[in-house]
Amino acid sequence: MTSTPPEQSHSGAEIAARRQAMMAEELGLLIDGATNYAIYMLDPAGRVTLWNRGAERIKGWSEAEIIGQDVAVFYPPDDVAAGKPVRDLALANDLGRIEEESWRVRKDGSEFLASVTITALRDENGALRGFGKVIRDITDQKAAEAAIVRREHHLHSILATVPDAMIVMDERGTVASFSAAAEQLFGFAENEVVGRNVSMLMPSGDRSAHDGHLSTYLKTGERHIIGSIRSVTAMRRNGERFPIELAVGEVSIAGERIFTGFIRDVTARVESERRMQELQSELVHVSRVSAMGTMASTLAHEINQPLTAIVNYLETAREMIGDAPDGALGGIAEAIELAAAQSLRAGQIVRRLRAFVDGGETGFELEPLDVLVREATTLGLLGAHEAGVMVATDIASGLGHVRVDRIQIQQVIVNLIRNALHSMQATVCKELRIATARDEPGWVRIAVIDTGGGIEAGVRARLFEAFATTKEDGMGLGLSICRTIVEAHGGRIWADAVEGGGTAFNFTVPLADVFNA
Repeated sequence: MTSTPPEQSHSGAEIAARRQAMMAEELGLLIDGATNYAIYMLDPAGRVTLWNRGAERIKGWSEAEIIGQDVAVFYPPDDVAAGKPVRDLALANDLGRIEEESWRVRKDGSEFLASVTITALRDENGALRGFGKVIRDITDQKAAEAAIVRREHHLHSILATVPDAMIVMDERGTVASFSAAAEQLFGFAENEVVGRNVSMLMPSGDRSAHDGHLSTYLKTGERHIIGSIRSVTAMRRNGERFPIELAVGEVSIAGERIFTGFIRDVTARVESERRMQELQSELVHVSRVSAMGTMASTLAHEINQPLTAIVNYLETAREMIGDAPDGALGGIAEAIELAAAQSLRAGQIVRRLRAFVDGGETGFELEPLDVLVREATTLGLLGAHEAGVMVATDIASGLGHVRVDRIQIQQVIVNLIRNALHSMQATVCKELRIATARDEPGWVRIAVIDTGGGIEAGVRARLFEAFATTKEDGMGLGLSICRTIVEAHGGRIWADAVEGGGTAFNFTVPLADVFNA
């Protein structure tokens, strides 16, 4: 007796139902694999009925939180008030599909610029079953979007609007489809790649590893690339290697696995990050080496004034003890107290400089701006009166507190004042002004303005670089260290020419309310 094959024992309707269910599952897997895209569906009334992982990652809502919610939750308040959510669905219903770029809202309330596709879904009788939506965050990628314009060779599916390079391959790694964007990215025509192993697009050292990962996955199910976004290296037709961001999705059709890779060229981003790291390394290197190499001169330059004050106070105290009656003991006590304060200050400066050289953490605290500037000005101006310098201060009131390392910022002020005094040694008019004022919102500007000989424009452009100096005996490190300190506080430092001669040094530090906002 001949047995009937299992499939023949079921009706054609049952077989069709099973196949339909399988295709639905495969489509779900494919959609979930597109983690760079929010793909979801709405019912005819505009309520969410399907929510992929990409939508959860981009917008922040989990599937359990968003299913059944009205589509208006994704629109900014102004668009909701203008009726845009309802108008978009009505337009998609009339036209079949609409595409636009507009602002959308995440769960946390933040907004992002999105590339939006809305498709009206109809049954065989033409009745509206709902809407399919594909969302991509293009806030940071807008500049690159114009370079990816051809879509005619993409898959005839909901992913047809994906602008990234797309490669479809079987479970052996053989390429079955090579999109127009992939042709542009790699430099190969589709007919040169289809039928060959996808490893041809990889550097030679990565090819065997790829085959091994694929073989391991087929045997054990252990995923290495599939279902995640990874940064890897690819190779163009001309042999050039370049970094890419790769996301791979998987579906199973008729028992055979099909893999889809979405590829984005991140050369510009990697190069920008590399350059930023180089600049940071150079800055750290120069600041540390400069500080270490000039420690003795820095200490002599910056610590000499408070130490001199200590000596003067102590000598005065000694003279008072020797010549004055007992009634002068109060003055002696005051002089000794001032000497102790200057000693403590000198010790603080030494500790901060050592921490800066060693790369240790410095102390960012809330400091009253007027007190901070006046303390530094008092120290920096020692000897200015004897040199014939007229000093004016314009310390704005009501600016409150700044969040800084007090000693480091005072070192910047002292250094700028000492440089200003030095620049006016040979000038007849010796006027120095120290001022504070509000800068851009949340920031305060501190200015040290002199009437010295000024700085040539060519020198001023590189004034804050290491080893750039206008002094005959200078090493060109003081202003470089000042820039490092100011930029470590998030601020900026610059020098402007003063009409009639002289230079205005300015730098900014953050007000405390910036950190409490």
